[in-house]
Amino acid sequence: MSLGAWRIRPCRPSDEAAVIALWQACGLTRPWNDPSKDIARKFAEQPELFAVAELDGELVGSVMAGYEGHRGWINYLAVTPKLQRGGLGRALMHWAELRLRERGCPKINLQIRRGNSAVIAFYESLGFSEDDAMSMGKRLEKDD
Repeated sequence: MSLGAWRIRPCRPSDEAAVIALWQACGLTRPWNDPSKDIARKFAEQPELFAVAELDGELVGSVMAGYEGHRGWINYLAVTPKLQRGGLGRALMHWAELRLRERGCPKINLQIRRGNSAVIAFYESLGFSEDDAMSMGKRLEKDD
């Protein structure tokens, strides 16, 4: 799929280092989440829902989606800082939404860290709104 000057394609294992560098540049990595393990986990489960964007041979975007039969999820949507606000994030979300719709997904969920007003505004511009729900988590495996 080509949109503008970039190309969206399935992520490959050989993209791992570039994907991690992108996530780090976008401030998405956290000490308690090993990005290599997150990538390996995604390749083990629905790898067809993991895409990257390239521009002139450089990896400049990513999106990771999932669907368990009830809700779709978006993780690791990232666009290299120099290309942010240029439509690539919207294109990556469109790519993910199409694949989730193909599976019959009725709703997409995602999580945003509180106070990240720029990202909140981005998702609101795509039609997302805050749910009256609390997000909870339980770590089953420590990545550190």
